[in-house]
Amino acid sequence: MTETVSADGTLVERARAGDPDAFTQLVTESRDILWSVCLRITADPLDAEDALQDTLISAWQNIHKFRGNSKFSTWCYRIAANASIAVCRKRRTIPIDTDDIVDLVVAADTTGQVDDRDLITSALREVSPDFREALVLREYGDMTYDEIAAHQGIGVQTVKSRINRARAQLADAVRDASA
Repeated sequence: MTETVSADGTLVERARAGDPDAFTQLVTESRDILWSVCLRITADPLDAEDALQDTLISAWQNIHKFRGNSKFSTWCYRIAANASIAVCRKRRTIPIDTDDIVDLVVAADTTGQVDDRDLITSALREVSPDFREALVLREYGDMTYDEIAAHQGIGVQTVKSRINRARAQLADAVRDASA
């Protein structure tokens, strides 16, 4: 892990000096996860593309603000989540993408018998946006509770609570729809 951090540090310094190739190397490793975060928050491929583009532009323009307290990729995940939320706010809605998070609902469902995607889609509509964002950042952004807390401007215990509540809301919505 220290090799990755030192490699990131070298690339970050080169990118800060204006080396676009170094920046490209930094974001290439996490591009798929950045895309995933954008897509799951916006739930629309076109909006996700906009959010990803905004993320990369913002990261390039603000790389001088990266302090190195976390991995570069984690810093970018925060930017991606913010960019995605900004895109959603422009539309005034935060939609839900369900195809790729079936496993989360199955894990949340105590009966373990959820296999209907329509049921899952309906259940995910019941999850509040803040809870859904915390869950997406944890499961797909691979962010720690501390990182999510810093991103959302809340305490770590609140993050844990939001994630647990998101899972509980999913399970309750699935049960209600199944009944």
